Amino acid sequence: MTQRQSGAALLAALLLSACAGGVIPPTGAGPAPQRPAVVDARGDDVATRPVAATPRPVLAPALPFDQSTDIATAVGAGLTLGPDISSLVPPGERSRKALQAFRLSCPGLMKRTDASGLTRGADWNNACAAASSWPQASANAFFARYFEAVQVGTGAAFVTGYYEPEIAGARSRQPGYDVPIYRRPPELVDVNLGLFSDALKGKTIRGKVEGGNFVPFDERGQIVAGSLAGRGLELAWAADPVEFFFLQVQGSGRLLLPDGGVMRIGYDGQNGRDYSGIGKLMKDRGLIQSGSMQDIMAWLRAHPVDGAAIMNENKSFVFFRELASGPVGAMGVEVTPEATVAADPKYVPLGAPVLLSLDRAEPNGIWIAQDTGGAIKGANRFDSFWGAGARARGIAGGMSARGSALILLPIGSYARLRTP
Repeated sequence: MTQRQSGAALLAALLLSACAGGVIPPTGAGPAPQRPAVVDARGDDVATRPVAATPRPVLAPALPFDQSTDIATAVGAGLTLGPDISSLVPPGERSRKALQAFRLSCPGLMKRTDASGLTRGADWNNACAAASSWPQASANAFFARYFEAVQVGTGAAFVTGYYEPEIAGARSRQPGYDVPIYRRPPELVDVNLGLFSDALKGKTIRGKVEGGNFVPFDERGQIVAGSLAGRGLELAWAADPVEFFFLQVQGSGRLLLPDGGVMRIGYDGQNGRDYSGIGKLMKDRGLIQSGSMQDIMAWLRAHPVDGAAIMNENKSFVFFRELASGPVGAMGVEVTPEATVAADPKYVPLGAPVLLSLDRAEPNGIWIAQDTGGAIKGANRFDSFWGAGARARGIAGGMSARGSALILLPIGSYARLRTP
């Protein structure tokens, strides 16, 4: 993903390694536990109470059309034609936001090569032409008119959340703002290993040249200790190392400046070191119980010395650049709060609508797959974007919902895919 670290969902990223492909909890694990609201020092609600819902059952999955097809794609995983969606797409703000996000996706939809194998660029022409002038008030009717639903594989969905953090920061170092936020160092190099061996196609490594050798870049502990200090790489300064750590997990955010202004920063690379989820580490050591963002932050603040050491056990470090607008997703367009989801492009066409029905009510409805993420892998695995502010932080920080998912494709796509 372009703006947040590998697209890692907040909860999943903290509990799991983003490099491990994302371990998804069992579908039958039940709804996320109820948590009371938690208020931080500023009086913001940072942990909302989940609203329970009953998800729509998954469909009996069909076998792949072609048994020789690679199972690591939507077609290979098997497709099942879903029900008529006219009664499934609810009216309201979620559908209106989804239509707005779909319009932004259309230029890319009609040009991109669909890695899932489900669609061709021209398949989207009619829907995109209609979307350009379709009234927002009847957005649900638009999706019902131009799309049909398909279930990929078992249809069993797992959804987490991400958001755009807001933390205290300053453009220059001053009392109370002494945590450096670094630009990407010029010596940080990405190497495409496929250029050296066909067996390594698609694989890259990141590091730096030192004494004629290519070596790993500095790890988090070295950078925090000052290995990049004094070189003019400081983009800004944060007030709280714990808040900045979580902003790095998200990969983009807003700095609330002392003069009341806002500085938006976004992902501009990572040091190439493996990401380690400190939530799992802390749970394994018996330091916390739930592994939620709120529990992790509370422990880190209560134990500043040990907390700093634990954060450094995650050797990954993210670099930033200033943004003129909001975070940009994998399609190259700004992600839309409460309308954008990150998905695995091998199973969902980037830009396609997704219909979620989960055991938590807040994310239910239409979303647009405009983003990707290192921990967002596999069929029916999604990461929902909630925007900025206390509400977004509260919902995303505790989002862990299960249920069913349908991918919306242009009408006729299923019949075409079935044709030998």
